[in-house]
Amino acid sequence: MKTLVSAGVAMIIALAVAPAEARPVARTATVTLDKLAFGAVSTSLHVGDSVLWANRDVFRHSSTAKGHFDVDLPPGSRRRMLLTRAGVFPFTCKYHPGMKGVLKVSQ
Repeated sequence: MKTLVSAGVAMIIALAVAPAEARPVARTATVTLDKLAFGAVSTSLHVGDSVLWANRDVFRHSSTAKGHFDVDLPPGSRRRMLLTRAGVFPFTCKYHPGMKGVLKVSQ
């Protein structure tokens, strides 16, 4: 009987300290712009995460997804953008249309 009581107490303690729901931690993915190109874009982005655009080039750039976002990036600047919607967002630099990338954002 004592073992049964001990097991019951242990189970109650385990339930009391277990998290009610695992919540994903928001993270920041950095996309570097350099030499007239966008660097690698993370493939595991989720709503609530941020993208940090870092322009290391000597030229002014943008990250523009028509109707979704338009981040202006003077030379040497950094801008943070919160991801608020899931979807696939092709983007370009409005100053250099040959620069292209895609953000894939999951729920």
